[in-house]
Amino acid sequence: MASGDATPAATATGDSAAAAAAAASTVLHSVAQLPERYRGVLLDQFGVLHDGETPYPGAIEAVAALAARGCRLLIISNSSRRSAGALGNLARMGFPAEAFAGVVTSGEVTHRHLRDRPGPWWQQAVGRRCLHFTWAARGAISLEGLGLEVTQDPQQAEFILAHGTEALGVGADGSSVQPCSLGAMRALLGRCAACGGLPMIVANPDVVTVSGSELRTMPGTLARHYKQLGGEVVLMGKPAAVIYEAALAMLDLPADQVVAIGDSLEHDIGGAQAAGVASVFVLGGIHAGDVALQQQAGSPSGYTFCGERLAAACESHDVAAPEFVLPYFR
Repeated sequence: MASGDATPAATATGDSAAAAAAAASTVLHSVAQLPERYRGVLLDQFGVLHDGETPYPGAIEAVAALAARGCRLLIISNSSRRSAGALGNLARMGFPAEAFAGVVTSGEVTHRHLRDRPGPWWQQAVGRRCLHFTWAARGAISLEGLGLEVTQDPQQAEFILAHGTEALGVGADGSSVQPCSLGAMRALLGRCAACGGLPMIVANPDVVTVSGSELRTMPGTLARHYKQLGGEVVLMGKPAAVIYEAALAMLDLPADQVVAIGDSLEHDIGGAQAAGVASVFVLGGIHAGDVALQQQAGSPSGYTFCGERLAAACESHDVAAPEFVLPYFR
C-alpha cells in the first residue's frame, strides 16, 4: 500500500503555523498512508470501528486492507466485558474475524487480576467482599468463578468494583441487579470514602463512549468522582499500563513497530504515549466537536478540523500531540 500524501496539520486545516507547531501531527487521509514500519495495530472499537451498533462507513474495508498489508491487528478495548465475545460481535457487524490477531479488554484484565491476585497489593488490599456497580439494560456482568461476595452496604465492603453505571449488583452470578442512578452511586461512593477509603477497581475507565448517535456515561465518571473524594482508584484499562502490557505481549512485537488507533485523547492517545507506542487520533469520535471536525468538499479527506483546537484539546487532557490524525478510520 502506498504511503500517499500525508500533510501537516496547518496545510490541511488552513490554520496558523503556530497551531501546526503546537499540534505537531501528520494528517492522514486514509489508513493506507500509515508508514510501512508499523507491523502491529492496536485498534479501539467504539468511536473508531463502530458506534456500538453499526460499523462506520469504510471501517470494514480499512480493517481488511491493513490485514492484507500483513499487519497484526489487535482489539484493545475499555469494554468491561471479557474478551471472548468481542470478535463475535464484530463478525456480526460484518468485520472479518480472521483479520484480527486477538482481543484484550479491560474487563478481561480485571477478571484475571481478581482471579489470580498477582502480587502483594492484590492479595492484601483487595478483599473478597465488594460493592459492585454494573449494568442493567446493557446486561449485568457476572462475577462467577472469582470467589467474591457482593454487598450493597459500604461498611461491609472490602473494595469497590465498577463495571457499569446502571445498577448495583445483588449476587455474584450477575443474574440479579438493583437499578441505581448515578446520583445514588455517587452518594454510595461518598459513604465508601468515609469508611476509610476502600480501593476502587475500575473495569472500564472510559468517562463516556459512543452509543449510536449519543454519548453514554461510563464507569470512568464514577472513578473521577471517587478520586476527588480522596479514594484510591485502580484503572484496569486504557490509559493504564496494565492493558498495554497485556496487548504488547499478545502481539509479540517491539513497541516501536506498533501503532495505536483511537478516538479518546485521555485513554487511547495518552495510554499509547505512556506505553511508548505511536498513535493515530481519530477525530470523528468523542472529540469531533472539540476539534471542529466538519465536511468540506475538495479537501483531500473530505473533512477539515481546527489545528488550534486540537492543540488545546491535547493540552487540556495532558497529552502530547499524536503522531498522526485521521478524520475517520477508513
